[in-house]
Amino acid sequence: MRTKLVTVLVIPSVAFLVLAGVQTHTLVGRTTALGDFAQQVGIGREVVALVHQLQQERDRAAGELGELRRGGAGADRDAAIVVLKPLQAATDQALRDLRRAAGPLADADASWRVAYSEVLEAYEQVAYIRAAIPPAVLGSDTILSNYHRAVDALLRLLAEPTPGEDRPALSDAVLRYVQLARVKELSSRVRAQLYEAARAGRYGVEDQVVLTDLRAQQLTALGAFRVAATAEQVRRYDETSSDPAFQAATRLEEQSLATGAATPSVLPAPQWWAASEQRQELLRRVEASVLDDAVRQADEVSATQLRTTLLVVGSILSVLLVALLISVLVGRSIARSMRLLRGQALRIAQLELPDALDRLRTVTGGVPTIEVPPAVVRSLDEIGELAEAFVAVHRSAVNVAVEQATTRRNVNAMFVNLARRSQVLVERQLELLDDLEREESDPDQLENLFKLDHLAARMRRNDDSLLVLAGTESTRRWNRPVGLGAMLLAASAEIEQYQRVRHGAVADLHVVGHAVGELVHVLAELLENATSFSRPDTVVAVTARTEGAGALIEIVDRGLGMSPGALAEANAVLATPPAADVATVERMGLFVVSHLAARLRVEVRLDGGEDGLVARVRLPGDLLAPAPEREAPAPARMLTASAAGPSWDGVPVAGRPPVWGGARPAGELPVAGRRPAVPPRQARSVPVRAEDVLAPAARPPASTGGGWWSREGPSPGPVPGTSPTPPAVPVTGGTNERGLPVRVPMAQLSAVTRPEQPAVRHDPDPEAVGGMLSRLYSGVRRAEAEDTTEISMPPGGVHSEGGQR
Repeated sequence: MRTKLVTVLVIPSVAFLVLAGVQTHTLVGRTTALGDFAQQVGIGREVVALVHQLQQERDRAAGELGELRRGGAGADRDAAIVVLKPLQAATDQALRDLRRAAGPLADADASWRVAYSEVLEAYEQVAYIRAAIPPAVLGSDTILSNYHRAVDALLRLLAEPTPGEDRPALSDAVLRYVQLARVKELSSRVRAQLYEAARAGRYGVEDQVVLTDLRAQQLTALGAFRVAATAEQVRRYDETSSDPAFQAATRLEEQSLATGAATPSVLPAPQWWAASEQRQELLRRVEASVLDDAVRQADEVSATQLRTTLLVVGSILSVLLVALLISVLVGRSIARSMRLLRGQALRIAQLELPDALDRLRTVTGGVPTIEVPPAVVRSLDEIGELAEAFVAVHRSAVNVAVEQATTRRNVNAMFVNLARRSQVLVERQLELLDDLEREESDPDQLENLFKLDHLAARMRRNDDSLLVLAGTESTRRWNRPVGLGAMLLAASAEIEQYQRVRHGAVADLHVVGHAVGELVHVLAELLENATSFSRPDTVVAVTARTEGAGALIEIVDRGLGMSPGALAEANAVLATPPAADVATVERMGLFVVSHLAARLRVEVRLDGGEDGLVARVRLPGDLLAPAPEREAPAPARMLTASAAGPSWDGVPVAGRPPVWGGARPAGELPVAGRRPAVPPRQARSVPVRAEDVLAPAARPPASTGGGWWSREGPSPGPVPGTSPTPPAVPVTGGTNERGLPVRVPMAQLSAVTRPEQPAVRHDPDPEAVGGMLSRLYSGVRRAEAEDTTEISMPPGGVHSEGGQR
């Protein structure tokens, strides 16, 4: 935007500068030309002074040449040198003055420089020919022609200044003093011709012809001067020509004219020189006055042009500066408005709108009111309208986000209601299965009941996942620390292929009670993923160890693995929980793990292993707690129902209910499809559930209380007729971000127990006992037949990378 503004402001300015530059160049050119013209006209003073000195030297040299020709060999040549020497020195001095005055015009126009160089060349010939005057070895015409050539060159230089076609007045001024200078030159040549004849005592053969021609040229030049000169200048010339000295010289000159058959008289040399010199001096004064008029006029015109140029240039610069100042102010105003608008747009796009969306996305109660700030640009132009449009877009986006948050809140509420109802139904189903398992004695039917019991437990985990999807915490909470090993067993008990899970070394650590349920859910999802995406004939190894102030849980499988790109994408989802959308349903486990890990501040990461994946769960130190001092009695639904006989405390075996507690042969783990070395002595077993594993130590078998999730409390019910005693220390689920304790729902309520039912004694039926033994024998035979067979693929099949079937 700044570049465009600069372009918009610079292009007109550049165009104005170009036009102003052209105009200024024209004016400067005129000013320079007039200045050079004024200088050239001013040098005319030095030029006419040199012309006057050359005329003096030439005319005197002509008389001396006439004297030398008349005297012949006996002529006094030294006298001629003495007479000419002062005149030659004065001429040389006049040339030096001209050179000094012409120095600043070294860069003048070419025609003036050419004329000036011709003057210097002609004067060099004059200086060279001076040595030929005393000997009189050359003719008068040869010597005097060099002087004529030098004077003509000076007159051409005098006429060289040209002001241009648009200055006719200045051209006329130059023409005036040039014509007057020619009149004076012709008068000087007439003087030289008559003075030479006077010194020689006679006229030459062609002298009268030359004099006639010179007088004719003089009259022509005088007429041209009168035409070009002003009235004042003509008046001054007339006054000069009326001077007695001028008239005396004119009368003497008239005596030299041939009239009829009379021979022209030779003028006396001293008288003629004196009279003609006075006339030449009068002409020089008139010439100087006319030249001064031209110089003054040229200077005035040059000064006027200079003032005009300076005024125009100053006006152009002033207008340009004002235009630039206005442009800069307008540009800065536009740039400031655009900068403020850009800042507001970026603040809306990067801060305000994302914050509003985050607030609306994470809201748990009512939808808050989101304030939209007004526009930062309040101008009435297009930029102000654009700012208002940005605010309108922001307001519309916030309104849409509020509507989406309201819709999402309603959908979450539906999810919560459905999950709660499903949980109630699942719990009732589990209680019913408990009753059926207690009443059933048929091993086949009991096995089917065990499967139903396990499917119900998995359904309950799906309900918990729906609660996570809706952003609600689970209601399953413990108020006492639970061992890490028990948590791992509980997580194994909530998956379908729990038989393949192998627990390795587990550190003796305990987890705070409020995080147990959600952490078990995380581990169960990771174990489910490990068993679903690995071959059925492999095992999933689980270990837990201390790492710094926290703990590290590793789940290693030998399965399909993931590509580096898919692994990086999955780790990104685990690190940053995504929002709930349709895609989360396809990968529910990954979504639930990421949100639960973020809620518990647990780090979950997937890394590539040798043949599969390694899931690492890092527990922070604030989730660990010291072991409890004592343990409360356990519910009746323990994992071992037999008080006597050995049993296995390892991993449950496929095809039979898992058993926990008791002894087993050293170094042997139960394997799917293989019968144990020592058969258990229990009448029947119950399915493994998370609450059964996480329950405290066993209580007397006579108690018939329910499990952790059952409606019967985890401890014996109170004595009828007495009110339960609330706990001395309130049960809390840790602290929130403000440092306040988090309430645990229903933790303060006393456990509700069902009244104990009197045991009903049933006498065994011999036929029933026999049938039971027959079915037991057939089951043993089937187990022996399955000793070498592989376990079939899980019902879910093998899934490809990314969770696709």
